[in-house]
Amino acid sequence: MIESSSLVTHSPKVRIITKILTSAIKFWLKTQLSQASNLQLEIQASDRQLLSGSIPQVFIAANNAVYQGLHITQLQVSAENIKVNISSVLKGKPLQLLEIVPVVANLIVDQQALNYSLSSQFLVTALNELLNTLLPENSHNSKSVVWEKIHLDNNRLLVYAILTSNTTNTSLTIDCGIQLFNGQTLQLTPIKIREIDNQNQENILIDQDSPHIIHLGTDVDITEITINSQHIVCHTSININP
Repeated sequence: MIESSSLVTHSPKVRIITKILTSAIKFWLKTQLSQASNLQLEIQASDRQLLSGSIPQVFIAANNAVYQGLHITQLQVSAENIKVNISSVLKGKPLQLLEIVPVVANLIVDQQALNYSLSSQFLVTALNELLNTLLPENSHNSKSVVWEKIHLDNNRLLVYAILTSNTTNTSLTIDCGIQLFNGQTLQLTPIKIREIDNQNQENILIDQDSPHIIHLGTDVDITEITINSQHIVCHTSININP
């Protein structure tokens, strides 16, 4: 269900525009989110702003949202200074952003949702890149990786995988602490990677306290990330590009 409201929308013409714009934003959200429940949408704009295609603020909230295969348990987003193609929207064309939109997002991802996200190519690619960086020899052999599950702990992740080859399968566990280094950078420390072969023999591949840095890009600015045994909480700013 979507709820919408706008500020100072008295005239019938503006009410029609608000209805059309809300429908257009709802459709646009569906192209971004493949799944969401209890979806709420609030538009805050004056008559003059709506008619010019300028929206000072939009608030979105949803539960059990899926974005690019990533499962998010709870989502709250506030976007400001939005410019849209209102004249084209009124002609029935899809909504388009005309400028970069700064977004403030509060996310909660529980352990079940995080494990559902292992079907996401985005997360699988990130895990593969991390493993190949930490164990570069793995990227040069014939072993493939099947990511099985992720376990949450206090500011730690335990990631379990199976390495398969033509002759053997081995179990792999990545145990790493996660800290926020700055808004665009995460720091993994300490890091321990162990392998268990078919004979149940354990081999420690990495056991280090020196940090591994992950750069998230300039469009992201994380202000807080907390991990406990139940969920990940993240407060961040993101630039949405047109």
